[in-house]
Amino acid sequence: MTATDVFIGLGSNQADPSAQLAGAVARLAALPKTELVAQSPFYRSKPVGPQEQPDFVNGAAWLRTELSPLELLDQLQTIEQAHGRKRIQHWGPRTLDLDLLLYGHETIASERLNVPHAELANRDFVLQPLLDLEPGLALPDGRTVAQLRQQCPDNHLQKLNPVERTPFPPA
Repeated sequence: MTATDVFIGLGSNQADPSAQLAGAVARLAALPKTELVAQSPFYRSKPVGPQEQPDFVNGAAWLRTELSPLELLDQLQTIEQAHGRKRIQHWGPRTLDLDLLLYGHETIASERLNVPHAELANRDFVLQPLLDLEPGLALPDGRTVAQLRQQCPDNHLQKLNPVERTPFPPA
């Protein structure tokens, strides 16, 4: 099987969010049949949805994988669970959120997975990290991430200082 370039959105606002994201990147780099190409800087942003929660730290990772979309989704959910992810409140606080944003040039619409991610075009905290990784990146429909970023409301993202990537303890 040929490897596919995929982009993963990362987010956390609980239990040392920058460390959660750094640990997730380390785990992504260790996935089977997968190579970490690059990771974006991390950004602080206001929460989407309920505002009575801490700010989020967000970023993105660029992977090259031979895993199918659903195999990759299963791996992402396993990593979330290892970081203590509890799905209690929609758009609520979380230790780790990993979203499959783009899977090559594929459009996927299934019960478990929608790619490109449905809210990608509306989230500057997703678009800016993608631009940092690949300025010429385009969606399967031809729209570029740069065009989407120009049209997206500004959430006053705050770029954070680099965090050393430290391995997360094995599950």
